[in-house]
Amino acid sequence: MSAADLPVQQDLHALYSDHHGWLLGWLRRRLGNAADAADLAHDAFLRLILRPVPAGFASAGAARAYLRAMAQGLCTDLWRRREVEQAWLESLAAQPEAYAPSPEHQALVIETLMEVGEWLGRLPEKARTAFLQAQIHGLSTREIAAGMGVSLRMVQKYLAQAMLHLALIDAGLAPSRPRRP
Repeated sequence: MSAADLPVQQDLHALYSDHHGWLLGWLRRRLGNAADAADLAHDAFLRLILRPVPAGFASAGAARAYLRAMAQGLCTDLWRRREVEQAWLESLAAQPEAYAPSPEHQALVIETLMEVGEWLGRLPEKARTAFLQAQIHGLSTREIAAGMGVSLRMVQKYLAQAMLHLALIDAGLAPSRPRRP
């Protein structure tokens, strides 16, 4: 650690000692689960270690507002992940036991589904709608155009926009995850 890193470390230590208990309580009330609250509080401070706030915080209130916004995003991610996990488990329950994937494979599938969901969530709404109707529901561009009330050319534009965005993410030329506080 260099001398320049010392003030950042001290600021993080002070931030942790001043606000960890408050954040943990806020998360516990929000989630109704002490273990999940502890995990997300840990994740919030880990994010601050990995990506500290450049200018610091002007006040304790500003620090708490920032931590609350970050924690709210972490809660949303947790709930979204649990929805995906539940849907996956329901899908597995409908399959014969002989086809049940290993726990490692299940975790990989859930992680992949979450990542794909994040990618799709970054698309403009109309591009996402057209892409999902084509890829998931198997609709033709003509059917999508009729359903969306747009021209065939606009549907083609939306599909091209979605494919370009996903290709850029796949090539590492666009960030795959939205930036959060």
